[in-house]
Amino acid sequence: MPVQPTLDGTMPPPVPDYATWVDTVRPTFVEVARTGESFLFWRIARDHQLPEPPDRDHDWGRLAAQLHREGITRTNGFGLTRDKSSVRRWRGTRAAQAGRVA
Repeated sequence: MPVQPTLDGTMPPPVPDYATWVDTVRPTFVEVARTGESFLFWRIARDHQLPEPPDRDHDWGRLAAQLHREGITRTNGFGLTRDKSSVRRWRGTRAAQAGRVA
């Protein structure tokens, strides 16, 4: 699909593919997991000004599942989004806190 200029005539920034986006944001989540503090993905993305993924509706969940499968994060209850929807709360695993996984 061709990229169209925005209304002011500038070109929008290129959208990275999923793998490139993960390479950009993953280190932030690994560092947060190492702290052992409980966190919500949307707050980390906002606080660290992380870029949006190629598929905003699915890629955040895809990344959360990937970090969980890799033993970096574990679930830690639920939290709320800005619109008061419920989302999973996460925490780094003991292996992540000890720096044994990355």
